[in-house]
Amino acid sequence: MKKNPNSKKLWRYFITSVIVGFGVTIPLELSLAYIAKYYFDVQISIPNLIWIVFVSIIVGGIVMSFISKRLITPLTNLSSAMNKVAEGDFKTQIETESKLEAIQDIYTNFNLMVKELGATETLQTDFVSNVSHEIKTPITAIDGYATLLQNTENIDEVENEYIEKILFNTKRLSELVSNILLLSKVDNKAIQAKKTTYRLDEQIRQSIVLLEPKWSAKEIDFDVDLDEIEYTGDESLMFHVWNNLIDNAIKFSPENGLIRIKLENADDKITFTIEDEGCGISDEEKKHIFNKFYQSDSSHKSEGNGLGLALVKNILTLCSGEISVTDAKNGGARFEVRLI
Repeated sequence: MKKNPNSKKLWRYFITSVIVGFGVTIPLELSLAYIAKYYFDVQISIPNLIWIVFVSIIVGGIVMSFISKRLITPLTNLSSAMNKVAEGDFKTQIETESKLEAIQDIYTNFNLMVKELGATETLQTDFVSNVSHEIKTPITAIDGYATLLQNTENIDEVENEYIEKILFNTKRLSELVSNILLLSKVDNKAIQAKKTTYRLDEQIRQSIVLLEPKWSAKEIDFDVDLDEIEYTGDESLMFHVWNNLIDNAIKFSPENGLIRIKLENADDKITFTIEDEGCGISDEEKKHIFNKFYQSDSSHKSEGNGLGLALVKNILTLCSGEISVTDAKNGGARFEVRLI
């Protein structure tokens, strides 16, 4: 049985009022009792003590009401607004009826800070979006011309090697730009989840097949156990989640390694787990693994850009999902995705 939070607050308020009341009135009452006894020979009886308690509670309530209205309530409202800003809401503005100049200055500075943060966020979003679109055009041109050169005659082995490197790096750059653009849209909620009902297990199989050239090159085997699950969510965004997680497992798996993938539905919660047999992730690296541009293994920097897991995390947050990373039994990494 859950306790009513309002009744809990009222109880705390009552206790605090009593404590404040006693703190204010007891010294006064003791002083009066001392004067009455030694100067007027008047004894303090039990009914008088009851009146002392009663007056203490009343005075405490009045003092606490004054403090709450002038100081505690404005600070509580400020704390709530700060939490909204921390979650990325830069449209938050607060007002106060407090007459205290310090409180008014805090509120004014807070509103000004949020406006500046909002303007900076808008500028950053527009810059990322515009630059990403502009970069895509020359990348496509470079890729196209390099492909044409590759198919021409009289190209020796050295020149062909250079062309392959150009194509490889233009592909990496194109993926980086696409990830930055998508991550920016997800971060700023500029992209809305379009929910459709589809087979989640089939989507994961499609992702495995799509990445076949990568895991075939390393001769990696898969242990796949997928329940037949119909899921309602954004199909295109979730496809990015599976692609990044499976690609990540392939990247860190050794030659002839094994990747275990499991999808199950229990208690109306869908759980996806993927384990690899790589070098694993240290406890310190686990704290930063979902940060943008963070790569735990520097030996694989040429194979990625450090945005994949950050993108996975943000997409799942948008789609009301969660992700966590732990150590696998075989020493590798184990990622778990939970969907509602």
